[in-house]
Amino acid sequence: VAETLVLRELLQWSPLIFPFFLLKGPPEWYKSYPIAQGNHQSPIDIIPTQAIYDPCLKPLSISYESCSSIDISNNGHSVMVDFKDVDDKTAVSGGPLEDPYRLKQFHFHWGASQDSGSEHTIDGNPFPCELHLVHWNAKKYVTFEEAAAAPDGLAVIGVFLEIGEEHASMNRLTDALYMVKFKGTKAQFKSFDPSSLLPSCLDYWTYPGSLTTPPLNESVTWIVLKETIKISDKQMEKFRTLLFTTEEDERIQMVNNFRPAQPLKGRVVRASFKA
Repeated sequence: VAETLVLRELLQWSPLIFPFFLLKGPPEWYKSYPIAQGNHQSPIDIIPTQAIYDPCLKPLSISYESCSSIDISNNGHSVMVDFKDVDDKTAVSGGPLEDPYRLKQFHFHWGASQDSGSEHTIDGNPFPCELHLVHWNAKKYVTFEEAAAAPDGLAVIGVFLEIGEEHASMNRLTDALYMVKFKGTKAQFKSFDPSSLLPSCLDYWTYPGSLTTPPLNESVTWIVLKETIKISDKQMEKFRTLLFTTEEDERIQMVNNFRPAQPLKGRVVRASFKA
């Protein structure tokens, strides 16, 4: 029971993560979490010419129409939108997945400038921001926490963000960021459709990986979309108004909340499309 409670705290990127991320940083995580040097760690650098086209990979089926968002929060590591996950109507299936996986939450990683920010990179090149839509295998596991400790427990869809034209659907989210500027703050955020943040093409790369923050469990089937979405520079700047710290703390800007690429260690990255 105690282990489950600790895992729940860590998976929500609780204040326990805060000193690890800011003071020690990802290179030091292995001292407290040896799995940080495991064989299936994330993120990775995806080299498209080395990815293997797998004709057996199915198209992704994403059903977010029935999604009911609950709230938006600053957990001291990112900004996160939580969803009700009571049925498989809010799920991803197909692709590399054998079962439907329910949407639990989405969050973002970004940099201090447009030169970096994404966790995954393509041919060594980062993007300014990366969206992660986190799903869990509710067919096989009873709770999100149980799934997060299992090799086939989680499926995360990664979407790269580029700077370009304003993203109309992103405005509602970026306009709400002022309400969760400080760590530990939360606000209602109802009826947001996350499918509005997906690109039109759902071609993807997939590989077995891990959570990118402690406890770094190797429980994630990663599905990284090839096509990016675009947001404006003004929208991107609103993410950088968030703080790692509470209202009582010395203010530290929330930027560079990403883990560097980890060694592939023999893993094969499969592609749903021909290069």
